[in-house]
Parts: sequence; structure tokens; C-alpha cells
Amino acid sequence: MYLCIITLLIVCMIFSYFQIYRKPYASQKVRSMKTRDKCRRLSDLAGPAGFAYDHWQDIFVSRVDAWQRGHGYCAIFDRSAPFFEMVFDYEPVYFDYQDRTWLIEFWKGQYGINIGCEAGIYHADRLLSSAERKEACYLTASDAEMLPMQISLYHRERLLFTLAKRHWWLAGFYMGAFARPDALYMTAALTFPDHEMLHAFVCALIEKGYRKDAIRINGTTVTFHFRRPAQSVPDTFWSRRLHTLTLWKDRSSCKLYRWVTRPFCKNADRLLYLYYLLPTAFFRVPSTLKRRCGHGRR
Repeated sequence: MYLCIITLLIVCMIFSYFQIYRKPYASQKVRSMKTRDKCRRLSDLAGPAGFAYDHWQDIFVSRVDAWQRGHGYCAIFDRSAPFFEMVFDYEPVYFDYQDRTWLIEFWKGQYGINIGCEAGIYHADRLLSSAERKEACYLTASDAEMLPMQISLYHRERLLFTLAKRHWWLAGFYMGAFARPDALYMTAALTFPDHEMLHAFVCALIEKGYRKDAIRINGTTVTFHFRRPAQSVPDTFWSRRLHTLTLWKDRSSCKLYRWVTRPFCKNADRLLYLYYLLPTAFFRVPSTLKRRCGHGRR
């Protein structure tokens, strides 16, 4: 009995502390910061996870010098993503070019409390057989091998953000939002160094099931829409249950994030408010992006 009373008193004291002191302090701290200081602070905090904050679109974007770059890509991550609170559609495009097998992959979906999309460029150190392609580990593109890319993410028909940059892994994530992967679609545009590489990539898209009239080519730039994977991944009773559970957890986490940070609307303000209010909770938020692990790097 006495233990219950003491526990209740401690909970009340903690709640009072946050209501009377911590919340006003955190709110005032955020409101007093200038926009450039907020952006700088968020980029500094997100930098170790391989991301930077884009103030104009209120999203986090991948850095060219992200730590993930040195760890390559393995397909097992895509299959194990739900165990890391992520459910996304992915479209790997394999093709041969200059005596090596290349992989350009696209992703869109729910990443913890974020919705986002990605495009990554990788290659093997030799030509791979069809049987080897899905199980091989790939190297990330070097500076000389990076491509000019543009990706745009839409929720139903509403544009969420657009990114354009010469990159090896172009990615954007909007925090505190929820959407099922099939409610999202992305457009991707890549500019290749020559027509040989362009032709190999386009042929690989067509082999996957993309229609020729759905692929736009302008010079050495190809543009297409990724709405759902051309070739469906294995769908079992347990995988459906796992996806449903993961999406339910992600949606609940999004609601909690928005409720705790409800004095603010922009993610820059929300995150900094969370940082000053509950530092321990704040550092769990970027970890949902860091667990992306550069597409399965280990």
C-alpha cells in the first residue's frame, strides 16, 4: 500500500516538473531561436546518422559523405526491414555494364515515424550470374560513378518533396507522418554518362515489367514512375501479419510524436522542442533513420 502511494507521488512530482518547468522552458527555447540556428543545430544532431536537415522542405536528406557509404548493400536488409520498424516497397534494377553487374535500387514507404523514398547506386566487382544477383553484396558508387538524380515523393497525388543532386544514395524523409507504402509513389530521373549504360538500365526496367510507353528518355536521362514493385516479393501469412503489426506500431509512434510536440507544426520546431524537453526521447527519433543502415550495411 505504502509503495503504491510513494510511486504515485513520484509520478505526480515528475509530471508537475514537466508541466511547470520543463515544457515552458523547452517551448521558450525553441521560439527564441532563429531559423538558421535551428537548421544548423538539427544538421549537427542528424550528421552522425548520415543526414542533414532541409529547411525549405522540412525533411531530412542523406549526405554524400554519410557513414553508410563505406558498407555497401546486401539484399537481406530489405527482407528484414519490418524487424527494424520499417515497411517499404523496393525495386532493385540489375544490369551489366563495363564488365560489372550494377544495381540501382529504389525504395518508398514507412520508416519508423517517417515516410520517405530513396535511390541508391551500387555495383559488384565483376559480372554476376542471374542466380548470384539477389544474394550478392554490392559496393557503393565512387565519386566518379555517382549520377545526377532526381526523386519526388507523392502521397496519393499530393507532392511531398523533390530532391535533385549528383549522388550515390539520394534519400529524403518526412518525419511525423504515416502512410501505407501502396499509398505512396515516386518519380525518378537519372542521367547516365553514356547511351550504353542508359540502354542497359532501360532494358532491365522493361525486363522487370515496365511498359516502354511508361519510360521517358531525353538524351541520356531516363524518367519513370515507381508505384508498386513490378515483381512482387514473397507474400505469406506471417509476412502480412508482421507488416500489419509494424505499420500499427509506426502509426502509433507517429501519433505519440505529434501529441508530445503539439505546440509546434514544423518538424524543425517539433524536434528541437523534443530535444530540450526529453533529450533521451529525442535521440531515439534520429535512430529510426540511422537503423536504415545505408540499405542494409553491416
